[in-house]
Amino acid sequence: MLQNLRPIEIVLLVALVLLLFGAKKLPELAKGVGQSLKIFKKEIRAVQDTDGDAKTEDTAQPGNAEPAEPVATSAASGQTATSSAEGGVAATTAQDSQE
Repeated sequence: MLQNLRPIEIVLLVALVLLLFGAKKLPELAKGVGQSLKIFKKEIRAVQDTDGDAKTEDTAQPGNAEPAEPVATSAASGQTATSSAEGGVAATTAQDSQE
């Protein structure tokens, strides 16, 4: 897209930006954009490093077992909920489990 811009179009865009933001605000705007890009790139590298470490851990330990089903207990009602692989939830009360 930017390859198709002629020099006159670039000059018009710069003039438009100067009119919209003013000469005093442009350095502040450029500094803010630069800092935002720096932070964004830093976070992307961190995520890629984390993903790379997780992938090497998965491949380094063959035969990883499936994670156990999460169990949530409500202390107020005495109910225990278990989530299944299909997304269903089964709830039992403390009285049901004692029988």
